[in-house]
Amino acid sequence: MSSDDSFELLLEYMETELSFATSHYNDSYLDRRITARMRRTECETYEEYYEHVRSNPDEQRALLDSLSINVTGFFRNPEVWDGVRDVLRSLAGETDRIDIWSAACADGREPYSLSMIVHDEPQVDPSTVRILGTDISNEALEVAREGVYQESRTTSIGGELEYIDEYSQFIEYDSGENAYRVRDTIKQPVEFQRHDLINGDPKSGFDLVTCRNLFIYIDTEYKQSMLQTISESISQGGYLIIGKSETIPPEMKPVFSPVDNRNRIYQKQD
Repeated sequence: MSSDDSFELLLEYMETELSFATSHYNDSYLDRRITARMRRTECETYEEYYEHVRSNPDEQRALLDSLSINVTGFFRNPEVWDGVRDVLRSLAGETDRIDIWSAACADGREPYSLSMIVHDEPQVDPSTVRILGTDISNEALEVAREGVYQESRTTSIGGELEYIDEYSQFIEYDSGENAYRVRDTIKQPVEFQRHDLINGDPKSGFDLVTCRNLFIYIDTEYKQSMLQTISESISQGGYLIIGKSETIPPEMKPVFSPVDNRNRIYQKQD
């Protein structure tokens, strides 16, 4: 069996038996993640790794976790968060309750960043805000619910948090553990759930949805269906924020009108 045939067989197995929508992702992205798992398991060919995955439930879980998009950080692209503040101020002046969905939230740092902005912004009442963080990876969601982030596993958490003045009121640094712990006041409005944005059903009633830096890994033909799911989840006049290197497909431009093109902030239209 050729290498290409073995790779396609592995992708087919993941799609049909592990319910992971490989057809929606770029082959180059899938190849990078699968190759990384092959190195970890000392498999030299796709065929060898395919047989290993089929017979090893632990590796099936490890493979699925490795394929989740988990590049994240507190206040990633700080200039975008100035735009988030503006959106929250607008919503606070228009509605008595603000519902936010952080889709593909990885280990939870984006939902917690949203909660910190809510608590830091004088024009927003935190008691009126609900934040939902979702991801496909159960392992990432376990970290998110715990809300403890080790300094050694990231570039500089302290540097990430400097967007907020006196961030220690929201996150406690434990020098003994060399870790940052999200305080209960920031955890309180945040809930985490598993959700597959590709195959899962739309949600409803959200005033703001953030889905940043996922679409760069998705084949163009599937972006529209994912954005349609997001669109159906956003209330009329609600907002969508995507990654700075991402774009709205032409077919969805009548639905999402740019509010801040530079920071990829859009508002849902009729």
